[in-house]
This record gives sequence, structure tokens and C-alpha cells, in this order.
Amino acid sequence: MVKKTIYTILILFTFLSTHPGYGQALRDNINNAYQQFIKSGKFPNGIAAFTVLDGKTGQPIYTNNASIGLPTASTMKVITSITALDILGPDYIYQTKLAYTGEIDSLGVLHGDIIVIGSGDPTLGSDRYTNTKAETLLNKWVYKVQHAGINHINGRIVGDDLYLNGNDVPPTWNWVDIGNYYGAGISGLNWRENKAGITFSPSTIGQPANIASTNTPFSGITLINEVTTGANGSGDNVYAYSAPYSDMVYLRGTYGRDLKKVIEIAIPDPALALAQQLTTSLSDAGITVDSIPTTGKRLLNQGITLNQQKHELDTHQSPALKDIVHWFNQKSINLYGEVMLKSFGIISHNESTTQKAASLLSKYWEQKLRIPNSELSIQDGSGLSSQNRVTTLAMAKIMHYAQGRPWFADFQKSLPTINGITMKSGTIGGVLGYTGFHTGKTGTPVTFSLLVNNYTGSTSAMRQEMFKLLNSLK
Repeated sequence: MVKKTIYTILILFTFLSTHPGYGQALRDNINNAYQQFIKSGKFPNGIAAFTVLDGKTGQPIYTNNASIGLPTASTMKVITSITALDILGPDYIYQTKLAYTGEIDSLGVLHGDIIVIGSGDPTLGSDRYTNTKAETLLNKWVYKVQHAGINHINGRIVGDDLYLNGNDVPPTWNWVDIGNYYGAGISGLNWRENKAGITFSPSTIGQPANIASTNTPFSGITLINEVTTGANGSGDNVYAYSAPYSDMVYLRGTYGRDLKKVIEIAIPDPALALAQQLTTSLSDAGITVDSIPTTGKRLLNQGITLNQQKHELDTHQSPALKDIVHWFNQKSINLYGEVMLKSFGIISHNESTTQKAASLLSKYWEQKLRIPNSELSIQDGSGLSSQNRVTTLAMAKIMHYAQGRPWFADFQKSLPTINGITMKSGTIGGVLGYTGFHTGKTGTPVTFSLLVNNYTGSTSAMRQEMFKLLNSLK
């Protein structure tokens, strides 16, 4: 018995004496890699910030500039995802209703309007999910109208986008971004991720690259094409310039002569685009619509409200929030993040503007984890705003918090695997970032956040230097 007790004590002593050594070895390894990273010569006028937390305890293993607020790029998406999952819940769904006003007479004439009532669903009409595809929804809604006995509409199709006060963009987004698919506005009635594709036909270098086709109609929108043909290998340098409710979209830049790519641009009024396409689908099915399609916002601007009694025809449910978060992080879809930001703003405090919802997000983490507002100066939900200022310490703490939540497995699966590490990346002008989780050969799980700003050299070269640093976690 004495020998067994002594043996047990020796084993325990060995564990206690060697385990800190693993931690110290990891810390030294990270520090050595970080010093090499800083000496790379890429930060003469820039800055890097790095936080590594023990994945079990949440205590810092390594920090440098951890309390400096920096632009986040798309690493901001992890904070939005975690907040949405925590407040709304992983099974939260958006509902879009199809209804009509007025009465249906004995001849099947509807003396009223067909209304599609939005609740901000960012997946409506998206090709990413089986039940959200535009053709599937349009066919279903046509059937619902037919099944109600309607064969003629003495009224119009209305896209009710008033839930989020129409179509809008965060006020701190750049003009060069908001006409393109990644800068599409956020509507109470989103449609096809509020984007459309354009195929160009390049010609001689320096000469016009004409529009060959579009993947959706641009009814009521004039495309002004100023795109020219670029040299082979020059790629996609096409930018669209427009704003919510614009009726003109300027296309500028160059399209590589050897490029074969569909250029995606933002739709100025997605609710109107939906109403137009539903009108066309009904017409194709033999159901004529007397008046031109419109939206709730456009009617409100004319002093017309949608307060009439509505008779429901269909309720479409979005995928669960956990499935929305999956594509949000896997493909960095900015629209999804901005809708989630506004959604928990409405649900928590009935605030739907980006600014107020972002402020509520910061306050949530101040109350939950005692993170000061100065460490979470947030302007949007996706990271497209260059005015976000977040510390790596705050981001790492929120990431660590997620590990203890019941929805963590779904969140973790939403993060891409990059350089052999589970992490979310972020890239905008002069900004690169990575944040994620990893368990290396020492068996110590870590949570980390790495941001660099105003580096010199190419993005690809900077990314490789960051990978070398993050390899120290392995």
C-alpha cells in the first residue's frame, strides 16, 4: 500500500512538473516565431497584434499589442456569429409570408394586391440551400396563388420590405464597395443575396469589354458599361458604382482578355426585383397582373401604407441560423452578417439601424465578459467597414467564450480550415487577420487572434509570414 501511494505521488509530481514545461515551451516557441515575424521588415509603418489564450482556462499564453484596437476585416464575422447564436439561438428562423389584400370574386379576379412580406431573411432566393432557390420559391408562390382560385390580379405585386425600413447600407462602408456583390445593401426583403451576375465579352486590349449576358433581368435599371479589356493575366478589376434605389449602375475598370468569370454586382432594390420576377412568373402561368410591381418602401414614400387586412397564402421558413452562420463564415457573405446584426438589434432592444445594433453588440459583451467598449468599437457586422476597431484580446475572449456554449460545434464547423488550422480569415486594404482554434502536438488547445495593419509588400507574401507565425501553435 505504501509503495502504491509513493508511486501515485511520483506520477502526480511528474505531471505537475512537466505540464508547466509544455506551457512554457509553447510560449517560448510562439515568442521566437513572433520575433522573427516582426523582423520580417514588413512593418516599418505598420502594426501587428497577437493574442493566444489557453483553450481550457482562457488565460493568456502569449500577447503582443493585445489591447490595441485595429480594423478587423472579415474576422469581425466570428463576433457577429457568436453574438447571433447566443442571442437568437442556433435554431432561429426568418419567415417570409405570401398574402393578398382585397377580395376574390366569383370569376377568380383578385381586387387587391399580392404581397410578399419580408422579415430580413438573407437566404431568400439563394442558391446555397435546396429550399431557398429563386425558381423553387417562385414556382411555389405561383401555385399558392392558383390554388387560391386567382386567375387575374386587378392590382399589383408588392415586395413588403418595411421590416428593416427598406434597403440600406452601413454608413461607414466605402463608395467603391457598395455597388458590388460584397457591398450589397440590407433589405427587409432580400432576394438572391441582393446580387446579379454579368458576363463580359473581352476584345482587343484597351478596347471595350461588352456585356454578353446577365443572369437576371435588370428591369428599370440602366447599365452604363465603361469596362475595357485588360491584358492577359490581369484578371477582374471591374467595379460597379450604384447606391440603394439607383436606377443607373456604372461599370468601370478592366476585364482580363483571358478571363472567364461572371462579375457579380449589387441590386439597388432587391424587393422590387422580387416583385418584378414574381409578376413575370405569374404572367407566364397565365395570371395577368394589371399594375406594375412596387415595394412597401416606395409606397410609403408616396404616402401609401400597407395596413389593409391580409389573407395569408404561404409562410416560407429560412434555414436555421446555425446553417446561415455556416455559409456566412465559409464564404464570407457580408449580407448575412449585416442582417444578423440588425436582427439581434431588433429582438434585444427594437433597434434596427446598423449603428444602434452595433452599439448594443458592444454593450452585450461588456456585460457578459466585462470587455470595455473601447476594445469593441464596431461599425458593422461583417468587417467591411474600415472604421472597426477591435482588440485581439477582445476577439480571443469572445472566441473562448463560444467553446462553452451548446451551439459551439456548429460554430466551429462554420470556420474554414486554412494552413491546417481551424480559423476565419479577413482581408481588406492594408489589413489581414486570422482568428480561430487549434490543438498542437503538445496537446494544449489554444484560442487565438492575429491582426496586421498597414504592412508593406504583397498580400500573398504577408499571408505566408502570418502562416509561419501561426505554425508555432502546431
